[in-house]
Amino acid sequence: MEPRTQREIVDEYFAGFRAGDHPKILATLAEDVEWIIHGHRTTHGKAEFDGEIENPAFEGRPALAVEHSYEDGPVVIAAGTGRGASVAGGPFEFVFNDVFTFRGGLIARVESYVVPLG
Repeated sequence: MEPRTQREIVDEYFAGFRAGDHPKILATLAEDVEWIIHGHRTTHGKAEFDGEIENPAFEGRPALAVEHSYEDGPVVIAAGTGRGASVAGGPFEFVFNDVFTFRGGLIARVESYVVPLG
């Protein structure tokens, strides 16, 4: 089996979110992963990250479409659109930018910028 590229790992990460597949998502992450969701919260480590994957404030799985991705050294940036549903407000659409920083072939840090539309 050939080593996975950083972009392939990011693709697996997003596929895991689309499917609600926690093990698939967690397999892409370093043990001490940090997830900064700007304006919302920061998680530290896989256990906290796992708890945020299915935040109880949201229903169902997000529909995520990565429209562009860029790679420079240990960083991959993915930009796209999504749809989700919050418990309090119902369906919503958003745009996102996720900045993934790699260490040792795994995602060590995710910075998520999510902007609701409409």
